[in-house]
Amino acid sequence: MSEPIACIIVDDEPVAREILESHLSQIEAVHVVASCKSAIEAFNVINSKPVDLIFLDINMPEINGLSFAKSINKNMKIIFTTAYREYAVDGFDLQAVDYLLKPISFERLLQSINKYLGENTQARSIEPVEITAEKTESFFVRSDRKMIKIDFTEILFIESLSDYVKIHLSDKTVTTRDTIANIESKLPQKDFLRTHRSFIVSVSKIDSFTNEYIEIGRKQIPISRSYKKEILDKLESF
Repeated sequence: MSEPIACIIVDDEPVAREILESHLSQIEAVHVVASCKSAIEAFNVINSKPVDLIFLDINMPEINGLSFAKSINKNMKIIFTTAYREYAVDGFDLQAVDYLLKPISFERLLQSINKYLGENTQARSIEPVEITAEKTESFFVRSDRKMIKIDFTEILFIESLSDYVKIHLSDKTVTTRDTIANIESKLPQKDFLRTHRSFIVSVSKIDSFTNEYIEIGRKQIPISRSYKKEILDKLESF
């Protein structure tokens, strides 16, 4: 393998930067040179360090991602990241490698990295990345001013409470300021079930279930009408 891909993350949202950093840290072919909270900060980095690839948020204050992309050296490739699907056309007009819609899953990020590698095979001798999400065994969340490791095997269920998410583990509960959709994007789909807009359960921790709820220990987790058929079909097939 040649030198890893030197990349920077540019996003004004701390949680979005942390998620990308966590995902990218699991890919040996990639090295995160810097994580920037603004286009101005990113501009200073790319003028002082070699950068191959930029993960660039579009909707940022002062200088947005599209304006920043138009101002940089075209040898640096861009993967746009945003929560707004309507920006996709503008992103591809700038010949971006890819466009990632938040919340960004590990699987979808890998597709983008492999797309970048496929388009730059002459410049690099890096083989396509073959890591899969199933090989990932944990992720990190911010809680109590620090990043806490969450092992998939320790999760009982996950509960959304407005702007916060409670992750109920075998021995404790971790509360983080996040969305349940973003947490769901980090989980292996085969091991977890969304039962309700506010709940996700670990399949292996289910003790019993009815048409209305799932039991894990002494906790009854509701099954909403919109998820019922899919959930019951899956549970009855085990």
